[in-house]
Amino acid sequence: MEDVVLTIDDSSNSVQEGQAPRYAKIQESLRDAILSQRLPPSLVLLEGPLARMYGTSRGPVRKALELLHQEGLISRFEGRGFLATPEPETVTPERQTLTPEMLGLAADYKSQLDARPISDRIYAEVEEAVATCLAFGHFRIVETTLSEYYGVSRTVARQVLGRLRNQRLVEKDNYSHWLAGPLTAQAVAEDFEIRALLEPAALRASGPLLDKAELEAMKVSTQRLIDHPELQSAESITLLEQDLHQRCLRHYRNRKACEMIAQSQLPVIVNRMFFQTVGVPPNEPLLREHQLVLDHLLFGAFDAAASSLQAHLQAAAERTRRRLKVLSVFPEPDLPPYLLKIS
Repeated sequence: MEDVVLTIDDSSNSVQEGQAPRYAKIQESLRDAILSQRLPPSLVLLEGPLARMYGTSRGPVRKALELLHQEGLISRFEGRGFLATPEPETVTPERQTLTPEMLGLAADYKSQLDARPISDRIYAEVEEAVATCLAFGHFRIVETTLSEYYGVSRTVARQVLGRLRNQRLVEKDNYSHWLAGPLTAQAVAEDFEIRALLEPAALRASGPLLDKAELEAMKVSTQRLIDHPELQSAESITLLEQDLHQRCLRHYRNRKACEMIAQSQLPVIVNRMFFQTVGVPPNEPLLREHQLVLDHLLFGAFDAAASSLQAHLQAAAERTRRRLKVLSVFPEPDLPPYLLKIS
């Protein structure tokens, strides 16, 4: 029987066989620009401008920046963006308009980096904007404004919104209006309940089929963040979450259960927003919880791994409930014009 793979919507980093992923190409391009000093050390590197320069979504840019930070080539800047130097105390941060020449890009660099359909290119950025708005009220997504904002057709805009509806991030009302939010504690609790019921069974079934070398790599990544708190960020935590809650479950054969898990990701959104807004708390518990699950998997103790995963999800449910309350007192962030607040 063919394996049913738990869907990971990571189109921003998908590649054809034999090609390097987009984030790796962007990482290489930025590394070369930094080492050759085409990018001044004082330059503030932000995901949005870089994504526009590379003609891609923010996802691969975010991952490239995170990897460069782990390499020690760049440093964090006031919780938003990075400086093109590992020694931020030696420069005065400045914002400049990026040019292809600064990044060493050829005239056809965008087509070399990204040959995906246009709907795939903008999906991650729209998804992030919609996910961000959820905690701040009830929003209407104006289809015409979205298409104008990205310079795409209404058909492409509908394709993107259709994918978001499949992920339960948006819905369509009786007047054919696209709506998002509000994100409620009840909705988050329901997602956790579904995941706590289904993910342990998925891990118990998938665990024996996981490659030990892959599990060792996951454990090393987790330990690195424990040993080096300065590397902890929304982006690095998100990668660890994908390791445990997606890649470790990917051999589960129950297609319906996999779909339910994939559609129960509101907790991921809350925690990512919390880490981006507040920062990663000291001694973040999920790191040790993840490590315990990985240890059980490496020892072949799959029942214990499933039990530890369930305990992790139950503990995370309470943490996430508190974090959603914290987010509710923060001011509404800047959002793209296609998101119109209703209430």
